[in-house]
Amino acid sequence: MKPLKVIEKGQVHAAKVILLLLLVTSGTDQARDKTSAEVREAFTQIVPRLAGDHLVISVVEVTYPPGGFSSPHSHACPVLVCVISGAIRSQVEGGQEKIYKAGEVFYEAPNGIHAVSSNASATEPAQFVAFFLKDHEAPLSSPVTPKPAGDS
Repeated sequence: MKPLKVIEKGQVHAAKVILLLLLVTSGTDQARDKTSAEVREAFTQIVPRLAGDHLVISVVEVTYPPGGFSSPHSHACPVLVCVISGAIRSQVEGGQEKIYKAGEVFYEAPNGIHAVSSNASATEPAQFVAFFLKDHEAPLSSPVTPKPAGDS
């Protein structure tokens, strides 16, 4: 009988990512079976190279009250956002401002300045879940001081 191999902390996180990917991809075969749940690929995004032995996944649920918002901020890692209810107004510096509704998914590249993140409604709450894929220990978000108009 072979001795059990000790799994290092980084390997555990990598194993979790692999398990998650296997679970997601195994659902595509189930979609062909009429008695199984319907599965649709909601979003695909290539992520930057990450240090596989230090991967950490954090899942954060955010609820904005009517008219609620976050101050400008940045994330040091890739972030995948799924809107659960309501509508979210979002803009990463250099890009267009967009409104994402319940069921829609969007991606934020690492180190982008998230200039706008708010509830698109003044009367209804909005909720989303953000999935952070980190390759090192770092805060999920860092505040950013907006540049004055006209600065480049």
